[in-house]
Amino acid sequence: MAETLSTAEVWTEFRRQMPITARWAYFDHAAVAPLPATARDAIVRYAQQAADEGDTAWPAWNRRVEEVHALGARLIGAQPDEIALVRNTTEGIGLVAEGLDWQSGDNVVTLDNEFPSNLYPWMNLASRGVETRRVATGGGRVDLDRLAAACDRRTRIVSVSWVGYASGWRSDPATLAELVHARGALLFVDAIQGLGAFPLDVRATDIDFLSADGHKWLLGPEGAGLLYVRKEHLQRLRPLGVGWHSVTNASDFSRIALDLKPSAARYEGGTMNVPGFLGFAESLELLLGIGMEAIGRRILEITDLACERLTAAGCQIVSLREGEHRSGIVLFEVPGVDPLAAVHSLAAAGVVVRSRGGKLRISPHAYTDQ
Repeated sequence: MAETLSTAEVWTEFRRQMPITARWAYFDHAAVAPLPATARDAIVRYAQQAADEGDTAWPAWNRRVEEVHALGARLIGAQPDEIALVRNTTEGIGLVAEGLDWQSGDNVVTLDNEFPSNLYPWMNLASRGVETRRVATGGGRVDLDRLAAACDRRTRIVSVSWVGYASGWRSDPATLAELVHARGALLFVDAIQGLGAFPLDVRATDIDFLSADGHKWLLGPEGAGLLYVRKEHLQRLRPLGVGWHSVTNASDFSRIALDLKPSAARYEGGTMNVPGFLGFAESLELLLGIGMEAIGRRILEITDLACERLTAAGCQIVSLREGEHRSGIVLFEVPGVDPLAAVHSLAAAGVVVRSRGGKLRISPHAYTDQ
C-alpha cells in the first residue's frame, strides 16, 4: 500500500478501513482495539460458513490459520517455525515460565510496574524455590543500572515489557538483550504494547522469547496472539499443553506417537480459536502492507501532536516523552478533574480514553488524524 500511494493517501486509506471512525474518536488501542473491516468480514464469513457448511470449510480455514505463522514471523523478523499461535500474552509467558528447568534458588528479574500478566506467572514459581525480583521504576523510567544490579549468577531470565502499559516508556530490546546476556540470563519481552505500533526484529535485537496478544496495536480479535521462541531454545523448554496438534502427524489419529513438532507449533495443543485467527490474519496483512516503520513514525507524530494540544489546553503530561523512549501511550492529568469522571464525560461526547493509575491515558493508532 505504502509503495503505490502518497503518504497522506496511505493514512486516509488506513482510516477508511477502520469502521470505528464513523462514530468514535478512538484513543484506546492500549486496551482493546477496534477491528479493521477486513478482519470483521473474515469473522462474519467464518460464522456464515460454519452455519451453512459445517466442517466442510475446515480445510480452507486451517490453511488460512496456518498462514499466521508466516505473517507473525514477517512482523518480527523470525522464522515461521519459531512462532506458536496462542490465546493471549499470558499464555505465552506461562509456557516459558513453566517450561524452564528451574532449580531452587534461581531467580527471575522483572519490573515493579509490569502488567500483572508479566508478574503472576513468575511469582507462581515461588513454590519451586524461585524468587521474583521486581526492580523499582521511578516515574515509569526503566533504570538499566538497577536492572543489571538485580541480576546475579542465579538469574535465569529477565522479563520486561517493551512498552510500559501504565507509563508509555519504550525500552530498547537490543540494549536489554545485551545487558541480560552479559549476565548469563535469557530475555523475555512482553511485546503487547509495542507490536503493531513499532518495527521489531527479534534476530537483530537478540530477543530469546516474546509474546503478544493481537487485540491491541495489532488490531486483531481477542483470543488470538503470538509466542516467539528462538529456535535454539526450543529444546530448553518442557513441552506443555501437549495435544493432538503438537505432533508431526497431527491429522493421523490412528498413529499414536509422541513425536513433537520440531517447531514452536508444538505448544498449540488442540483446536484453536479459528475465527479469531482468521480475523488476525487480515489485521496482520493490513499492517504489513502499510509497513511498520511508517506506522511507528506516524504514531509518534500523532502522540507528539496530542501532547502539544493537551499542554496548550492546560493538561499536564505525565508520560516521559524522551526521544526513542516515546511510544503510542500518553498519560496526562487535567487539574481539578477526576479521571474516571472524565472518561465517562468524554465517552458521552464520542471520545474513547482510559484511566490508569489515577491518570488519563490515550493511545491513538496511525489511522488517527489531526
